[in-house]
Amino acid sequence: MQKLRELSNQVQVVFGAISKQFSKFQNERQLPCPAECGACCNKPDIEVTVLEMLPLALHLFDKGNAEELLVSLQAESGFACKFFQRTALDGSRGGCSVYDFRPGVCRMFGVGGYTTKTGMATLSICSRLKEMMPTQYAEALIFTTQQRPPMMAEWQSRLTQLDFRMGTKRLPINLAVAKALEHVLTAGYYSDLENEPIIAA
Repeated sequence: MQKLRELSNQVQVVFGAISKQFSKFQNERQLPCPAECGACCNKPDIEVTVLEMLPLALHLFDKGNAEELLVSLQAESGFACKFFQRTALDGSRGGCSVYDFRPGVCRMFGVGGYTTKTGMATLSICSRLKEMMPTQYAEALIFTTQQRPPMMAEWQSRLTQLDFRMGTKRLPINLAVAKALEHVLTAGYYSDLENEPIIAA
């Protein structure tokens, strides 16, 4: 269990750096995410690695909610993120109930850089931001021809390098959470066994 906690701490350090870099770029380019916008959270095809969900799994384990949530996730048939709390019926507004433990992809989604087939840096940007802020979007595209934006693939690679076993394969977000919970619960079980006092016969 201690190894998982140490790994989780390393993941959270990278998460902090991701949040800082991408938020700074969004603010400087005047492309902030709208308040309570649930456009990205409500997407049915969000995929993350098990590694990205490890900090959340440990948090839930420490709160005593891991087993209950795992059972709930295993019974889920939907693909929308379990932790997105809607404030509008169509899911257009809402918020993350585990914001501090959200995965890397959620920290990079609004505005982030990627490399085109020709090797040029350009922007991946939320469609809602494009519609709401076309001038700022156009200016940001021009800016990227002069200075590279934070690159999503580079930061994802930094996460993967922490643990290739859990950090390589991308899964639907609810499944990734379930797998992370299984890792933590298994480690917790064996940790308890190791700490059990030996009772003489």
